[in-house]
Amino acid sequence: MESPRLIVTLLLLSCCRCFSIGAIFEENAVRDDEIFQLAISDLSLNDDILQSEKITHSVKLIAPNNPFQAVQEACELMNQGILALVTSTGCAAASALQSLTDAMHIPHLFIQRSSDGSPRAACQFSPSPDGESYTLAARPPVRINEVLLTLVAELHWQKFIIFYESDYDIRGLQSFMDSGSRLGLDVSLQRVDRNVSRVFNDLFNMMRTEELNRYRDTLRRAVLLMSPRGAQVFIHQAVETNLASKDSHWVYANEEVSDADIMELVHSSLGRMTIIRQIFPLWRDTNVRCMRNNHRISSLLCDPQEGYLQSLEVSNLYLYDSVLMLANAFYRKLEDRKWHSMASLNCMRKSTKPWNGGWSMLDTIQKGRISGLTGLMDFRAEGSNSHVQFEILGTSYSETFGKDVKRLATWDSTRGLNGSLKENRIESGMQGVTLKIATLLEEPFVMAAENILGQPKRYKGFSIDVLDALAKILGFKYDIYQVGDGKYGTALPNGSWNGLIGELIGKRADLAISAITITPERESVVDFSKRYLDYSVGILMRKSEDKINMFSLLAPFDLAVWACIAAAIPVAVRCQSNTAGHPTPSVSTSLQSAIWIVYGAFVQQGERSDAILGSVALRIVMGSWWLFTLIVCSSYTANLAAYLTVSRMDNAVRSFADLSKQSDLMYGTVRDSAVYEFFRAKGTNPLEQDNMFAELWKIVSKNNGHDNSVSGPMEGIKKVTMSGNGGPSCRSHKAVKPAAIGQNTHM
Repeated sequence: MESPRLIVTLLLLSCCRCFSIGAIFEENAVRDDEIFQLAISDLSLNDDILQSEKITHSVKLIAPNNPFQAVQEACELMNQGILALVTSTGCAAASALQSLTDAMHIPHLFIQRSSDGSPRAACQFSPSPDGESYTLAARPPVRINEVLLTLVAELHWQKFIIFYESDYDIRGLQSFMDSGSRLGLDVSLQRVDRNVSRVFNDLFNMMRTEELNRYRDTLRRAVLLMSPRGAQVFIHQAVETNLASKDSHWVYANEEVSDADIMELVHSSLGRMTIIRQIFPLWRDTNVRCMRNNHRISSLLCDPQEGYLQSLEVSNLYLYDSVLMLANAFYRKLEDRKWHSMASLNCMRKSTKPWNGGWSMLDTIQKGRISGLTGLMDFRAEGSNSHVQFEILGTSYSETFGKDVKRLATWDSTRGLNGSLKENRIESGMQGVTLKIATLLEEPFVMAAENILGQPKRYKGFSIDVLDALAKILGFKYDIYQVGDGKYGTALPNGSWNGLIGELIGKRADLAISAITITPERESVVDFSKRYLDYSVGILMRKSEDKINMFSLLAPFDLAVWACIAAAIPVAVRCQSNTAGHPTPSVSTSLQSAIWIVYGAFVQQGERSDAILGSVALRIVMGSWWLFTLIVCSSYTANLAAYLTVSRMDNAVRSFADLSKQSDLMYGTVRDSAVYEFFRAKGTNPLEQDNMFAELWKIVSKNNGHDNSVSGPMEGIKKVTMSGNGGPSCRSHKAVKPAAIGQNTHM
């Protein structure tokens, strides 16, 4: 009869090859416990991986987002003895568990869960004290920001808005916002509460008409970071309240969105819809997925008719592969004969030492690689599983608008974007379409061609050439007309707009084309094409008439200088006669003789010139005279050239400051133009310290602009050239555009 001690010893020996895994899941994640149990069961039934060894497990459930309870349950698992800990929780519990497992040296495989289907945000972990983190991210870090940045760059978006749910951690957008700022993107953020209907009702109660129009324009380019259900309600409310339009383009980004949810979103939306979600390419290949020698377990996961795999969440899939990864590590530890026994750890005691086999087990897990339900999994990229792939789906614009969904491209962590995201709406939807186009005449951009009797009015110019080229490429036709009030577009006190902008906002025109200036106010209500010509604000003045002056040769010197030169001649003559010593009787001291002596001395010719200039004193006088003459001649020629040049360029008005300080010249600009509004804003701003613009606005707006300002550029040019006083006219070409795009068209 065997003794009890021998029986206990045999039982201990029989269990020395049991691998114990601890698991902590949140109570509302029912599938996590189910998938974990399924993975353990599959491994226990499969002899190709652990052969005769068995895996035991212990599961603890905690309340959602409860770090204190998570630590308590983990301590209890460590007291029982575990080789590794697998958790599927939120960031708060994961951060607390990371600190504990780092201190106890227990390998910790963490699968991040997102609450209620909302997109994930990156968890912020504290650095490990000794620099060695025992927490491994089985689910790859959040890469949605990188995919979004690539998508925005491909679509050439410069201004858009991001809507996010109240459950979403906005800190997850920090890297995206930083990158967007460096690229010059104009990104707005808006939080969406759970009661979406109340959000839209508040918008209509709080905003004026012009603010709603501006908000509607902002909604044309939007990114939704919401749960599928939240996005459906949001889109439905936007369509019902007429804040969404057919020319809008919305991007929905969520790693976990099913095919049914995608179709619901597409059918609810107007305009173009793009969806970003994570994919697992091996799902479709059942034979590869279920191969035993590659850790594929034959279970209900391999039966495509059951649809069990498609019903799982992404976190469930990574949980299953985490168990496979641990089994792979246990197998390699047995092969290397470097097994460390489990130690019972009491983490509540300060004297408890960490597990001495923790680092070896962690190193074995990090060096492993498996191919599981989620594809490749390894932890060689800074303790995280870096293998992730996304697909980018888009709606096609056709007769069945918004109903067709197809894959546009894929994105993975190794190769980046694979495919094209170019919008093809215009290319496929403009054939046979006739656009109504509003315009204003301004040479040389839009001009009226010679009208043939009985034929429609024709137009020509740079902008018309661009329009004809677009019509030829895209296949549309157009009817062009001149705007009735002859204005480019200004916001009126009641919130409406006149001119070209008003035609677009009122949807009386699909497109406006003219030499129009982009301003922030106009850009807030309509879209502009890229400019192809850019001028600055200038002052147009009539050229001054050239006047003939008979005495202009005397202008380089002042009258006093000419008087001094005239007085120097008799003085020099007198000095010559006095310094001649004993002049011969034939030497005359008259002015004529003095000039002749000077000439003879210069050319070294003439009778008795040597005798006349033999005196040293006379030579000094003659040298001084010629030096004086050389200086005077050089100064005269230089001043004459400068005088003639300055007389051509001389203009009393060279800047706005000069214009505001004078009262002789009348000036104005085009009424209701960008320059007119600029003067109005500056001239009526009480915070403007310089009164220059106030003076300018006083003259420009005299009699509501009817006295000095004009209705159009050509009238201004004619008024300047025909005016007798050469009055200037301010004219702007600061961002001349080929076309201004309204809310109901794309270019």
